[in-house]
Amino acid sequence: MAAEHRPPPTARRPWSLRSRAVRGVLYQVLAIAIIALAAWFLAHNTVVNMRVRGIQSGFDFLTQPAGFDIGESLLPYQSLDAYWKAFLVGMTNTLRVALIGTVLTTLLGTLLGIGRFSPNALVRGLCYGYVEVFRNIPVLLQLLMWYLLLTEWLPDPGAPMSLAGLFFLSKGGVSFPAPVWAAGHAWAALGALAGAAAAVLWAARARRLFEATGRPRATFLPGLALVVLGTLIGWAAGGAPNDWRLPVSGDVAVSGGGEITPEFVAVLLGLTLYTASYVAEVVRAGISSVPRGQIEAANAIGLARGQQMRLVVLPQALRVIIPPMTNQYLNLTKNSSLAVAIGYPDVVSIANTALNQTGRAVECIAIVMAVYLFTSLCTSAFMNWYNKRSAILER
Repeated sequence: MAAEHRPPPTARRPWSLRSRAVRGVLYQVLAIAIIALAAWFLAHNTVVNMRVRGIQSGFDFLTQPAGFDIGESLLPYQSLDAYWKAFLVGMTNTLRVALIGTVLTTLLGTLLGIGRFSPNALVRGLCYGYVEVFRNIPVLLQLLMWYLLLTEWLPDPGAPMSLAGLFFLSKGGVSFPAPVWAAGHAWAALGALAGAAAAVLWAARARRLFEATGRPRATFLPGLALVVLGTLIGWAAGGAPNDWRLPVSGDVAVSGGGEITPEFVAVLLGLTLYTASYVAEVVRAGISSVPRGQIEAANAIGLARGQQMRLVVLPQALRVIIPPMTNQYLNLTKNSSLAVAIGYPDVVSIANTALNQTGRAVECIAIVMAVYLFTSLCTSAFMNWYNKRSAILER
């Protein structure tokens, strides 16, 4: 029998209030409009009230000379430079602590988390004791503790501790030989990036070979060799510059060379040691989430304990580790604002000085908020990308 003829279904209008997707878009647009209107009302009301009270407002002060020095800066800066450059210096100081602290915290926290599963009772106890001690002391007290230790126990700048006459340690910080910047160093940096890209390709190839044959290939040492080789090739291509600025110990202080201030060391130590205790617990929880059968299967195929952790346990634990690890990175970046308590010139310290000189409280606080919002969003975006890349695809 011939199939009963049915009329073709009528196409629905794509933009209909009966569609859940359309309603969702409209609700989001409405919410954004309400938030934007509220923000405009608050800003307008604040400006009007400040004008009535004779309080100056606006960001025009950013182009005026700052008139104050900054004790530590990665960028060239003088007191006659504009306020915007002073804020830029403060932001770079904040990013320096955040980036270096994130790397050190990841390494230390991962080692502590893995150490909690060590068959050695002493190692397990030390890792457990570290977590319980540093996690339960407020981070501000840790910053103050490290700063007082560095400024009280170290020798005076006029009589520093010396290592081979090249490295000096005193209350003024750590002085060390620093290269004189030349174009060859830029070429060396480009070579290092090329070597890092080659190391990533090598690691991807080693992973594919491991999945195909079951035999692991070394990735760390070859990758490190590629980065070093790329750096040397770039350095040689740029003329192989080898001029150095050497520190010299004087009667009052050490001059010349590179320098790391005690404020920076105290901030870095305090934030790293504090946050690493939380990272260790995140790593421990991630490893504990891997089923015991996975470890038994790794034992059955003859993998050593280190290979089990590196090839079987940690790749599966990343699904649990990465999301809370993002929170710890964000906490470390935002806790760096406490560095103002020990005199480290981060963006909060620069904002406080600018506020006291110009009286632009709203503007200075808005700049600080924008800096931390930008860094937090960039960190979250990168970790979300890495989380999707590291997710195990299930069939």
